[in-house]
Amino acid sequence: MSSPPKTEAEKRAERLAKALRANLGRRKSQARGRDAASVEEADAPKSDAKKSQEDSE
Repeated sequence: MSSPPKTEAEKRAERLAKALRANLGRRKSQARGRDAASVEEADAPKSDAKKSQEDSE
């Protein structure tokens, strides 16, 4: 059984839904990357701060 032909509005809605899903995937990936980077940065300044204090003494 074949489905009835899709209207232009249905085709447009499907394209939009596909684009929105792809955009959401990109945004989630970027957020995961930022979270990982912020964790690394949170650890890094602590060791740098100790070095700075030792150097200033």
